[in-house]
This record gives sequence, structure tokens and C-alpha cells, in this order.
Amino acid sequence: MSTAQPVATRRSVTGMSTGKLAVMWVIGSEIVIFGGILASYIMFRLQHDSWSHEAAHTNTVAGAVNTFVLLTSSLFIVLGHNAAENKDTKKAFKYIWLTILGALTFLVIKAFEWSGEISHGFTIKKSLFWSFYYTAAGVHAAHVIVGAIIMGIISLDVRKNKNLHRVELIGLYWHFVDIVWIFLFPLLYIAK
Repeated sequence: MSTAQPVATRRSVTGMSTGKLAVMWVIGSEIVIFGGILASYIMFRLQHDSWSHEAAHTNTVAGAVNTFVLLTSSLFIVLGHNAAENKDTKKAFKYIWLTILGALTFLVIKAFEWSGEISHGFTIKKSLFWSFYYTAAGVHAAHVIVGAIIMGIISLDVRKNKNLHRVELIGLYWHFVDIVWIFLFPLLYIAK
């Protein structure tokens, strides 16, 4: 009995798989969302010199550690994709879960960071800067959560040696999440 790929994963007039095309559409729509947030932030930041005083209260160390965590998790999903391509499902499963561990680590650090900032009175209502800060970082954190959940679901199939092509697809999404953070970190934490 042959285990042929479903038609939906192998046909596409674009020359790429339907799954990859779908992920590219999702990423394109997410670029519009994050692009709007970042463009608005930059325009307001240029008009409000007081934001540099507000930004001085962000936790740059936590942001830098989270940058390292996300970049490391990107390496793990690349290794997971490579393992899946080589049909090494044990390694692929392991690397997917190391990526999920990176996502969870990011979220724990973010929770400690935010609880510290909120306890010092830097809430979403304190100023326009903090509204942008919590909105941009919060929308990003939601994407981290979604990515981790999808990776968990994909890992179950990988363990059964099914749908290994999905490791590449979640990897594309995860790299996008990391790239967004690469923009958020300097804008929210470093540009003071």
C-alpha cells in the first residue's frame, strides 16, 4: 500500500506546495499587522521626545536574553526541519520540543519582565509609549503562543512519521516571529 501525499500538499500553479503558499499568505497578512504597529510606533516616537525617558524604564537585559532565546529556538527548528528531511523522526521531534522550550522560556521571561514593570507603575495606561510597548510585545507574545501550540500538534505527527513536511512550514512561521522580535527589540528597548 502506497503512502502518497494528499493532493492538496502537492498541487499548486505557483510551483510551491500548497502548504508553503498558505504559510506565505499568513506571513504576508502578519507583515501588514506588524508593519502597521511598527510604522505607527515610529511615527509617534519621532514626534514625542519624552518617549526616550519612558523607554529608559524597559528591561533591556530581559529583552536581550529573549532575543538570544528566540534566535536559539530558530536554530532548533532549522535542525528539526533538517532531521525531518532526513526522515530522522526522533531528532525532529526532539528539536521541535527544544523550539517549544525556547518559546516557553521567552514567555516566562516576558511574564517576569512585565510583572516588574507593572509593579513599578509602568502599565498600559501610563502613557502612549507604554500602550505601544504592551500592544506590540503582547501581539508578538500571542504569536509565540500560537507557534508553540502548532509545533506541539505537528510534533505528534512527526512522532508517528506522518506529515514531516509540516516541520518546514512551522519553521517558516517561527522565523517570521523571530524576525518581528529583531525589529521590536531595538525599537522598544535600545532606542532610548
